Amino acid sequence: MKDIRYAFLDPTGNKTILVESPTPAEDQPSAAAELMELEPDAEQVGFLTADGDRISLRMAGGEFCGNAAMSAAALCAMDRGIASGALRVSVSGAAEPVEVSMRAESDGAVRGTVRMPKPVSVKEEVFPDGAVLPVVRFDGICHVIAEGALTRERAEAVLPEWCRFLRADAAGIMLLDRKAGTLSPLVYVPAAGTLCWERSCASGTTAVGAYLAEKEGPVSLELTQPGGTLKIEAAADGELYLTGRVRMVWRRRVCLP
Repeated sequence: MKDIRYAFLDPTGNKTILVESPTPAEDQPSAAAELMELEPDAEQVGFLTADGDRISLRMAGGEFCGNAAMSAAALCAMDRGIASGALRVSVSGAAEPVEVSMRAESDGAVRGTVRMPKPVSVKEEVFPDGAVLPVVRFDGICHVIAEGALTRERAEAVLPEWCRFLRADAAGIMLLDRKAGTLSPLVYVPAAGTLCWERSCASGTTAVGAYLAEKEGPVSLELTQPGGTLKIEAAADGELYLTGRVRMVWRRRVCLP
């Protein structure tokens, strides 16, 4: 039996389990699967190590996740009594640590702004089925921007194949309705075996900002997603800033077989 302590957090609806107990990398996928069975509302699992200024987060599938990075920083800020300030988090799928600026709110939640990694590339891809769509590639995940181009059913059917074609650790299809200001994010993580319509997606929102900035220049955009609103700012110097809100749900300790 493994004694596991974890925190369950809600970053703009993208509910996230952060495991605080040391867990060997080879045991993380199975532990993540068991925890997601225990917490059916969870959309992802990360494994957190926090030792002084060194905060490290490895997602169960080895992917990058901006909402989980924001959650890790918020959890550390709550534990340390930090009402405002910035922390740096090393995250799987990101070449460099990401900086998260935070401010505690009156209801106990934390508003965070993540300086997101810049994309490796933003370009159109021709997929094996003939679809031609823009793809924003980050080190740990690729996102396909689909503005009025796909139904939800079609997105679910093609995403695993498209992820393999892109040779990505993880991939998303972002169903964007710019006129309505909405985003529906579908994310596939092969190593974790998950294909999920997420309630919000930080890296996907950032991908939309990077794509629009490539076409139009600096962007400041709020996108309403099923779990709430995320704001992305693409500055003139190419920096990308993602703002959301993290709420602690609970902490628990369980024994896994």
